[in-house]
Amino acid sequence: MQVITIKSDRLKRQQEIHGISNLIIPFLGSVAAVILTFQIGVSAVDIWLLLIMYFLTAIGVTVGLHRHFAHCSFQAHQTVKIILAVLGSMAAEGPLNYWVATHRRHHKYSDTPGDPHSPFIKEDKKLGFLEGLWHSHVGWTFNHELTNTFIFAKDMVRDPIMNKISQLYYLWLFLGVAIPGVIGGIISGTWMGALTGTLWGGFLRIFLQHHLGFWTVGSLAHLLGNRPFHTDDYSRNNLWVALFTCGEWHNNHHAFPNAAIHSFQWWQLDMGGLVIRLLEKLGLVWDLKMPTDEMIAAKKRKVNATEAIN
Repeated sequence: MQVITIKSDRLKRQQEIHGISNLIIPFLGSVAAVILTFQIGVSAVDIWLLLIMYFLTAIGVTVGLHRHFAHCSFQAHQTVKIILAVLGSMAAEGPLNYWVATHRRHHKYSDTPGDPHSPFIKEDKKLGFLEGLWHSHVGWTFNHELTNTFIFAKDMVRDPIMNKISQLYYLWLFLGVAIPGVIGGIISGTWMGALTGTLWGGFLRIFLQHHLGFWTVGSLAHLLGNRPFHTDDYSRNNLWVALFTCGEWHNNHHAFPNAAIHSFQWWQLDMGGLVIRLLEKLGLVWDLKMPTDEMIAAKKRKVNATEAIN
């Protein structure tokens, strides 16, 4: 029987420190950004740094960490892979190999014992709504059983370049905060511009990306939304989640995990998918995996009268 988790007091302690720091530090940085806004206002540079850094790192997560590395939904040029891996690491969601292994484990055991961040169950314990919401949104990040990377991400561990990028996680995390600060300082020509650039493009960006974006995939997208496709879990399509994650239509994804594009309706905005299509036209990615129309139709759920009313 495969050992899906790792027992290590040292790694467990590192996980706890990372999880708590990831919760507190971006929050404090966001509070500082708000306080300074009331005192000196906010510049257009700060807002643009927030938006651009948010978009780039979100693309790093949804296109890079998620669709390419975790699900191998398309092939990519080595330079593109490196850029996506670094941008995704700047989102402060853990090292590359850890992220891939944890996500693959989530799919294998989704909403059943073994799922690291289900809102319904933690190990063998069933969770109430509020307890499950907390656990799936943030609690799991500092108290879950660590995923065995050698089982769930063997391909990543064997890739020397990706393995090195994973090992340098804290460097990418630092650069994700420092770069907008440097840009803000250069454009404004002031130390205050460097500080506000760090706060807006770094800490506030991470805070919003976590609590409005990718942490909601494991929480809200398993609790609220519609389920057009039959899956063996409670994944849901949630417009809020899709918008702030650049296209994570979660029920669509769980129905077809290897699909490079997550939107199956014209109105389902998928910025990650648009980026992939653009890279495909440029010849930088290829072999996109997508379900056929027949596969999509066959997976559709039959909605009963009670669901239709609700």
